Amino acid sequence: MHPLDRDAAGGQFAPISPTRLIVKRFAERIWLGVSLLNDVPLGGDEMEKIPMTIGGQKALAAEYEHRTASERRRIVEAISEARAHGDLSENAEYSAAKEQQSLNEGRIKELETILALADVIDISKLSGTTVKFGATVTYIDEATEEEKTYQVVGDPEADASGGRISISSPIARAMIGKEEGDSFEVSAPGGARSYEILKIKYV
Repeated sequence: MHPLDRDAAGGQFAPISPTRLIVKRFAERIWLGVSLLNDVPLGGDEMEKIPMTIGGQKALAAEYEHRTASERRRIVEAISEARAHGDLSENAEYSAAKEQQSLNEGRIKELETILALADVIDISKLSGTTVKFGATVTYIDEATEEEKTYQVVGDPEADASGGRISISSPIARAMIGKEEGDSFEVSAPGGARSYEILKIKYV
């Protein structure tokens, strides 16, 4: 059992929900990276915090608002409408709506936990010449000369298609601590690929 699962009041080990356990685990993983790069001391309540950008926190808060308001209401209405169709044992619409409700409520609980543990960081106040949490990095594939730009963020807000990669992802971990002009390698199915960092900024 991990120390983070210990009951704070009595010092005894207490049961922990799967969602809470998952969040605690990636919170530790992210904070390890942030601590090593930003000189943030590990220990105490900080172990449970989830570093997050302002934009990431706003996006998750907006999703939470949508799911607890309009989406929850829409699903309840769908369940009521499906129930009116008769025999629930053979009602595909009812079963589908109940499944949607279960998934939505599960995501709501997950968002509540993440937002409660969020440590929102203003990236515009960060600076430095090395890659760390919050950095926006432009790098080039040394073989294909293809350039890409990503911001290194926390797990809950990562979205590669939106230009945000998790600090725990292989490519972010390989860039951590590097400076402009440095090269780094990332293992890939076809073999290791080499990249060069062209630009690092904090915006």
